[in-house]
Amino acid sequence: MAAIARLPLTYPLPTILNSSLFLPQSLSFPSYLHRSPFRSFSSVSPILCSSHSHGDSNASIVGDLLDYLNESWTQFHATAEAKRQLLAAGFHLLSENEDWKLKPGGRYFFTRNMSCLVAFAVGDKYVPGNGFHAIAAHTDSPCLKLKPKSASSKSGYLMVNVQTYGGGLWHTWFDRDLSVAGRAIVRASDGSFVHRLVKVKRPLLRVPTLAIHLDRTVNSDGFKPNLETQLVPLLATKTDETSAESKDKNVSSSSKDAHHPLLMQILSDDLDCKVEDIVSLELNICDTQPSCLGGANNEFIFSGRLDNLASSFCALRALIDSCSSSESLSSEHDIRMIALFDNEEVGSDSCQGAGAPTMFQAMRRIVSSLSNAQVTECTFDRAIRKSFLVSADMAHGVHPNFADKHEENHRPQIHKGLVIKHNANQRYATSGITSFLFKEVAKLHDLPIQEFVVRNDMGCGSTIGPILASGVGIRTVDCGIAQLSMHSVREICGTDDIDIAYKHFKAFYQSFSSVDRKLIVDE
Repeated sequence: MAAIARLPLTYPLPTILNSSLFLPQSLSFPSYLHRSPFRSFSSVSPILCSSHSHGDSNASIVGDLLDYLNESWTQFHATAEAKRQLLAAGFHLLSENEDWKLKPGGRYFFTRNMSCLVAFAVGDKYVPGNGFHAIAAHTDSPCLKLKPKSASSKSGYLMVNVQTYGGGLWHTWFDRDLSVAGRAIVRASDGSFVHRLVKVKRPLLRVPTLAIHLDRTVNSDGFKPNLETQLVPLLATKTDETSAESKDKNVSSSSKDAHHPLLMQILSDDLDCKVEDIVSLELNICDTQPSCLGGANNEFIFSGRLDNLASSFCALRALIDSCSSSESLSSEHDIRMIALFDNEEVGSDSCQGAGAPTMFQAMRRIVSSLSNAQVTECTFDRAIRKSFLVSADMAHGVHPNFADKHEENHRPQIHKGLVIKHNANQRYATSGITSFLFKEVAKLHDLPIQEFVVRNDMGCGSTIGPILASGVGIRTVDCGIAQLSMHSVREICGTDDIDIAYKHFKAFYQSFSSVDRKLIVDE
């Protein structure tokens, strides 16, 4: 398929795919391979990473997910793209610094730090004290980040010093075509400072492995690089002038430069500004290989950052599509919401992380605004008691070569639907009640569901679910899409599961109220 990916995108996709130069006429392709005008990032995406028709409720969203992944190299880009899609769908941008004037039937959102986003749609029949139906996910992924002073040089090379962010499989970052992306604060001509996104799309950096001839025991003893001294990307070979100035010390060409002047020039070209106008940088190291379809039947998605942008996109799209028409909210009594947080991979303890009261502050402000400020203290509390949160984070699919790492009766499979996560020690927030309610939604819409519990002799990861559930006592279920290679620079999930997750989330918005009314617990 590489030959197809290199073709100019001016060719009609069906013509290319059916061409005898590339593939047999009889080979069929899923609906998500057909391009639509919704959004295309053709400058970075292979031709298979194309969008479906946005208006067809039965069409796959896989193509649009691939476009979203290819745009979202960092948490900042993911938030900016979500913002673009919400604005295009008619949602109104709010500011946390201003008063909110909300009304039933309205659709709104705000961002924090341009790496966290909360969006919501108010039912036409909402009355104060009614609940929130929320899906929460996170925008960040394990990666390498530039240190505040990244410039160094070794043995005739310009190097870029990095920090490890989260629990990445760092050996997978070696021998990859890497670049930089993130945000910059740029001085404008009027003296103000502007937040700008930056993404250098061409391969710029590489962390080379050591030849087997110089490390004969690597295959028997394992590859165990020192993350401070051996996980350092190459930027360029030093010029004679640079070599003379630095005298082969671990400093840049000028000790006052935090980053290599060569790198700063590349960034300024991408930002279309002067180097001296870049006053602050927050950059991730990113893999330049595009997200794409894989497998003999195109049944897999090969991509970085599936954990957790796949969940973020499914939640975003479900919210948008669940209230896309004027009738969508006409019979809704509650508020539909998504919350996409940053910094989950490092514990969520930040202003833009799930550990901050962002979502619950927003809920309180929403209740207050829709009550015309005539809200009693118990109005918000009653709303929380009636609310339900879906904590969506990717799940551990059973690995065919390491099946014994899973408890034998809880081995989630790719293509088999969302995975409900259980843990008796509350590493996940799922309870018997919340699991039942979420499964009833699936049953009502004939959607498959799976369940996961970790082995007793293994540690268990966690999610933002317990953090949010304990924040104000909101009922929560933890779930996720099964995947392989979690926290690798290149991860894998199934195409079917993307569509199932989207349909399940959309069904949650549309049907949860009717399911919840049938359950009696504390009466």
